[in-house]
Amino acid sequence: MRIPILKLHDCLVVSIQWELDDQTALQFQEDLLHKIHATSARGVVIDITSIDFIDSFIAKVLGDVINMSKLMGAQVVVTGIKPAVAITLIELGIRLEDVLTAIDLENGLEKLQQELGE
Repeated sequence: MRIPILKLHDCLVVSIQWELDDQTALQFQEDLLHKIHATSARGVVIDITSIDFIDSFIAKVLGDVINMSKLMGAQVVVTGIKPAVAITLIELGIRLEDVLTAIDLENGLEKLQQELGE
């Protein structure tokens, strides 16, 4: 299954609605980077509210997606990080430095708009 990536003005919105397997995570990485390039998106909101836990591979892919998006010039906001996911990311050494976070998608979109000066 592919994760839908929606365009909203000059931003992309992603809401991951199920636990990720390795193949879906890699496909998401590729799809998001291509979409950033194709749309010249200035920002990306990745909502992971539905993810209850992640393994080391998914954590690495998520960290890579965020860093790659930033390298392509898109500001990233991650929303809906649950305690178990936050713990796993830190325990695995995945540092999401300079990444904005928000409690939910609505707050994430507001934070991204503020960051982009809109």
